[in-house]
Amino acid sequence: MITINIISNNTSWKRYIKNPNIFIRQKINNLNKNFKKYKNSKIFCTLLLSGEAEIKKLNKKFRKRNKSTDVLSFPFYKKKELQKKLKKEKEIYLGDIIINLNKIKGKKDKLVFQSEFNKLWVHGLIHLFGYDHKKDKDFYDMNKIEKKFLSYLN
Repeated sequence: MITINIISNNTSWKRYIKNPNIFIRQKINNLNKNFKKYKNSKIFCTLLLSGEAEIKKLNKKFRKRNKSTDVLSFPFYKKKELQKKLKKEKEIYLGDIIINLNKIKGKKDKLVFQSEFNKLWVHGLIHLFGYDHKKDKDFYDMNKIEKKFLSYLN
């Protein structure tokens, strides 16, 4: 079972999603119902709901890129190492995801905003599972998993 802990230092998020904890919990419950691969494990990660300045600072500090971005992921394990841990351990902390409100707040329609938000945190979650999109094949594989996860959310 996957669990996401939400941290929000940016109160602007509440204008777009009244209660991010409830919103994510509902989505994760749907994901867990449909994606049963980890039903016997407790898999945790943290989602930080940030703004422009905070994500830019993190991007510069950890990725040496002095610019803003839409989503950052900081996996605790590489893909092969995570697969071994998942076979041995029942509780695993995957890592952290940070999402920048400023990259999606231009979506005035509430459903469009929520859809974009879902795409970003799912994208981050897939990175925490060890996937990347540096090569075309990796991009295709990751995109396929993202679409699968997104279909499970509703």
